[in-house]
Amino acid sequence: MCGIAGVIYKDKKTHPVGEALTSMLESLQHRGPDSAGYAIYGSLDFPENYYQLNIEVKRRRGALDNLKSLLNQISPIFEEQLIESVGDSDVYKCKIALDEFSLLKPCINEIDDLENVRVINGSHSFEMIKDTGKVKDIAERFNVASRMGTHGIGHTRFATESGVDRYHAHPYQSYIIPDITVVHNGQITNYWKIRDPLERKGHTFESFNDTECIVHYMADKLDQGYKLEEALDQAVIDLDGPFSILVGTPNGIGIAKDKLGLRPGVMVETDEIFAVASEEMALHDVTDSDEIEQIAPGETRAYTIW
Repeated sequence: MCGIAGVIYKDKKTHPVGEALTSMLESLQHRGPDSAGYAIYGSLDFPENYYQLNIEVKRRRGALDNLKSLLNQISPIFEEQLIESVGDSDVYKCKIALDEFSLLKPCINEIDDLENVRVINGSHSFEMIKDTGKVKDIAERFNVASRMGTHGIGHTRFATESGVDRYHAHPYQSYIIPDITVVHNGQITNYWKIRDPLERKGHTFESFNDTECIVHYMADKLDQGYKLEEALDQAVIDLDGPFSILVGTPNGIGIAKDKLGLRPGVMVETDEIFAVASEEMALHDVTDSDEIEQIAPGETRAYTIW
């Protein structure tokens, strides 16, 4: 059933995006109690080729020390923080430098080869926060209210096709192009038809989650030169099944709804913001406007600020 939410501020200035998305996701909490997540753009303000890694570290003797030792072989660790989390693991957040974006995924693969650690994400222009549990608890654990940004997307998950853990929480990310994320509500019924040609092109899949398939699909289209709304238009044609898809990029956000309109979605646009969500009550958390539109079957909409 899942809930999706997104907001972008038109003035290109930073705003309390973390707080806004948390309010929206709390209004959608009934749609998914298992996990929640955020992609908040414009929050890091990193120099070129600096990246933030979020890494799940199990509470095992030597696990964190081994991780830091490997990281220091790859890059100096410029900033670091260990965030206590649920279960038998914590989240280690750090900033590193790489010569170019193409080295980010190999770096992640090398870290994943260590025992008792797994990279949740690596990013340059956005911060990924996702964990198991309720929205309110996750927001408090990661101090999401303090996260400023220009735009962001969020998700609260009702797990139907894969495990309930930190890694399978949304958003999902692709490393084919920098900093693209996807959240979605629904199912992609022609999953293998979409996945097979992407794998032949070199996309690496690490799960059977259909949201991962969507983010690779969108990244591939953008890498080919499609504009965001053009890629969403093509997604409506190519993807089968009931879905509402919300995409985040460093430049903006976009929404697409399946041709039959089988998953809910609403949006609002004012002079200040463009926002989308699964249900109307979430939009009232970020605007007083009554000009709320139902997203029509097969409709797409994108708003970019750069």
